[in-house]
Amino acid sequence: MQFDFGKNWLDYSKQALNVDKIQQAKEHFEQLFQHIDLKNKFFLDIGFGQGLSLLIAKEKGAIVIGNEINPTCEEALKQTATHFPTIQLTEIPLVMGSILEQNILEKLTKYSNNEPGFDIVHSWGVLHHTGNMRQALQNAATLVKPNGYLVISIYNRHWTSPIWLVIKWLYCHSPKLLQTFLIYSFYPVIWLAKYLFIRQNPTQMTRGMNFFYNVIDWIGGYPYEYASLDEIEKLLEKLGFSLVKKIQAQVPTGCNEFIFQKQKE
Repeated sequence: MQFDFGKNWLDYSKQALNVDKIQQAKEHFEQLFQHIDLKNKFFLDIGFGQGLSLLIAKEKGAIVIGNEINPTCEEALKQTATHFPTIQLTEIPLVMGSILEQNILEKLTKYSNNEPGFDIVHSWGVLHHTGNMRQALQNAATLVKPNGYLVISIYNRHWTSPIWLVIKWLYCHSPKLLQTFLIYSFYPVIWLAKYLFIRQNPTQMTRGMNFFYNVIDWIGGYPYEYASLDEIEKLLEKLGFSLVKKIQAQVPTGCNEFIFQKQKE
């Protein structure tokens, strides 16, 4: 049983997304992609969620393609796009299905300008929710062209990670009433834990995110896998990538961010 990320993203887009949060998302995107030119580059977003990265990349002149397993995310994307009036959604091809499936890889390849891959493959906080993170990473890596970039974020390995795995499994196998109870029970716990690490109000989030919907995502986000910084670096090195940038998670179980560049064959 899988958490309904699509519903959570749609609720977020309808209830929480605003001009300030979009500006936050644009600032984080700008910092992450510093020194990487997106103009006329083929940009694939695996697990586009609410669509902010797709739309921001499109706004910066990239040729964008979205991939998502949850069909409700199409509706979330449409909702988010109302904040980007200059962008036509008809110009953004979407391939719906799992990155683990060979036929989805083949469909995505057709959008890479008949070249061996995309200039940029982006997947923020997604591949660890596929049910087979290592295979998802390998599949995503095959879609990057030589000298292209793989931009990912993966949950960090921590001693509490197996505990959270049980909590997430329980949430997804519980009736709605118990799910609601878990959300409101863990909300103050997560708030306090994050405050102790970052020493500022956790509700003042970056990347345009919303703390309440992040709590729902965190408690329910199953399947759930994780890896240390070294594990991800070594895996991608074996796949022919070199590390360009890494940003360690603010909290022990948060997402580490990476930019890798594919070496020439």
